[in-house]
Amino acid sequence: MRSLIGTILVVWLLIGVLAAYQRGYFGQSAKVSCKTTGDTVLTVVVGPLNYLGVNPKVSCRIPQPSK
Repeated sequence: MRSLIGTILVVWLLIGVLAAYQRGYFGQSAKVSCKTTGDTVLTVVVGPLNYLGVNPKVSCRIPQPSK
């Protein structure tokens, strides 16, 4: 039972990586920021749900340093 759950989890995450790749989140032209990193991670985690219309987005607000 444990290996079945592990296999399902790996397949789920691989489908999520495929969805993130298809959306262009990986590559040389990908902009690295809190928002794009969050979008990429959420896309991978939701896995197959991406193909059912789920399009996770993140809004990040990083505190600015004081002057």
